[in-house]
Amino acid sequence: MSYTPLHVHSEYSLLDGLSKTSQIASRIKDIGATSCALTDHGTVSGAVDFVKTMKDNGLKPILGCEVYICHGDSKDRTPDNKGLFHQVILAKNLEGWKTLLELVAMSNHPNRFYHKPRISFYDISKVDTSNLITFSGHLGSYLANVITKDDKILPNWQQLGIDAVNLQKKLFGDNFYVEIQMVDSDRNPFSKKVAECLREIAAITNTPCVATPDAHYARREDAIDQRVLLCTSLKKTLGQIKMDIRQGNSVGMRCFFESDNFHIPSFEEMQQWHTEEEIENTNKIADMCEDYSILSAPNPPTFKCPNNMTPDDYLRLLCRQGWKKKMVHIDDEEQLKVYGERVNNELEVFLSCGLSSYFLIVRDIIKFCHEHNYITGPGRGSAAGCMVSYLIDITQIDPIPADLLFERFYNAGRNSPGKISWPDIDIDVPKEARPKVIEYIREKYGEENVAQIVTYTTLKGRSALKRVMTAIGGISFTEQNAMTKYILDEAKIADELQEMKEELGTSSIIRWCIENNPKRFKDWVEIDKDGEFVGDRAEIFKQAIRLEGTKIIQSKHAAGVVVSPYKISETCPMVRSTDVNDKGYIAGFEGPSCEEVGLLKIDVLGITMLDKVMSVADILLGVA
Repeated sequence: MSYTPLHVHSEYSLLDGLSKTSQIASRIKDIGATSCALTDHGTVSGAVDFVKTMKDNGLKPILGCEVYICHGDSKDRTPDNKGLFHQVILAKNLEGWKTLLELVAMSNHPNRFYHKPRISFYDISKVDTSNLITFSGHLGSYLANVITKDDKILPNWQQLGIDAVNLQKKLFGDNFYVEIQMVDSDRNPFSKKVAECLREIAAITNTPCVATPDAHYARREDAIDQRVLLCTSLKKTLGQIKMDIRQGNSVGMRCFFESDNFHIPSFEEMQQWHTEEEIENTNKIADMCEDYSILSAPNPPTFKCPNNMTPDDYLRLLCRQGWKKKMVHIDDEEQLKVYGERVNNELEVFLSCGLSSYFLIVRDIIKFCHEHNYITGPGRGSAAGCMVSYLIDITQIDPIPADLLFERFYNAGRNSPGKISWPDIDIDVPKEARPKVIEYIREKYGEENVAQIVTYTTLKGRSALKRVMTAIGGISFTEQNAMTKYILDEAKIADELQEMKEELGTSSIIRWCIENNPKRFKDWVEIDKDGEFVGDRAEIFKQAIRLEGTKIIQSKHAAGVVVSPYKISETCPMVRSTDVNDKGYIAGFEGPSCEEVGLLKIDVLGITMLDKVMSVADILLGVA
């Protein structure tokens, strides 16, 4: 037999959850389960990553979120209304996913966001909940909070609990379950007492119970790595936290430092704590959730062309016009033939892949910049290898004399049925002009159809090593600096890391540096003939390697902008920007995930050097 883990966090629960989606999928396969829910705190930004990883492993993904609920009006942003409790909500189908996106966007609205993205039960009552499944009951959730205070069961707990369940049923109908969570009950007897009360309330109200873990890491042995993230969040060392616990001081997320039970349990582990019905209801819920897809083929806005022309015809026309203007200096027939074949080949590829609107949209943005006298970059990276881009004034470099390869820019061979990859053309503009350029894109395609995107800072090499050492404590800054001095930046060894990943299936900056410069690290760690780490600080290096790539900070991407023919919120979570100068919405998927749901991503980079060049030009022209 097996069960379905329905309460699982990933690294997208920043500085709280640890697991990458690949680690979750691996654990699900190991315990013999066939599906799993992702329920990160206040976010669904890991959904695309989760869906792809689960399906690649032959597993069924269930999309959900552990939303934050406030006691009062969600728009009352005062200290009295700061307290929050948790509620897990799952999407039964694609319509449920869209409702979940609506709730996430609502919780991130500037009028509601207060320390955390939050909503109220009143807000939930305003959406269609028929395609959602929810449960409540773990410590910190609404149902548990109603019947307890200060780790004690309230005298009138039964009536309070009945009223709370009836409220939930009013909101969610038969899609509400009482959550029984006992993964840490051996260490924390109070959670067992709460579970017993909830079972009684469920019986009185004829409400089904469901068993859940509270997984913040995939495997039990991962607990020590999660604590490094928690130390970062709490700004304390492990030693300081242990001292606070011994002295009876308040410690945030204390349970994680006292227990290693917050992994994805096996079926046998769940049997120790739960009834057969509670476990069976996990599979019942999984069966209620359809195997739907949130992914989509590329779907850019259709560019509005003059004279009712189609995008394909307009792109051809612009190429012909560009040819007449830019090819006049070539009089050699053989050379003209080379150019002609190159252009025709590129056009055939782009038109067959339905990419005409993409090039017209990018060209239009460049055109706007030039009309407003903004200098743009001549062509960054592989984009300069596209002859079509040169002819229609996206780039300013003729790729043929420079022997620039088109295939480095775009290779149609990578496409598959229903999966067309986007070209990647970065648009360099003066930094001061970038907000105006983005505003133009919004005006052109619609305020709700254009958004900047989220990005995440991850632990890489040196930063992973320092986070581990800071959490452990007792290591001087001098030694920390000495141990990390020869850990190279990722950009300097990018090709080598890619080779490492192709060979081993994974890559590590730290391991590469030790392998290729062992003398610099021999005082702390060495790799023996069996490939094992040995030395006085070996465990620190091993832990840092395990943490490499983990997401820790959310911010706004410096360049990425997504464009859609419809509201972005229909396919992508909208989250609050952390930019101090912009507290509005940004798309909650990273760039690759935005593209996976069909959104067009364009990188508009603000380049300070272009501002300086423009200033010099103004001075020379006597404008300044």
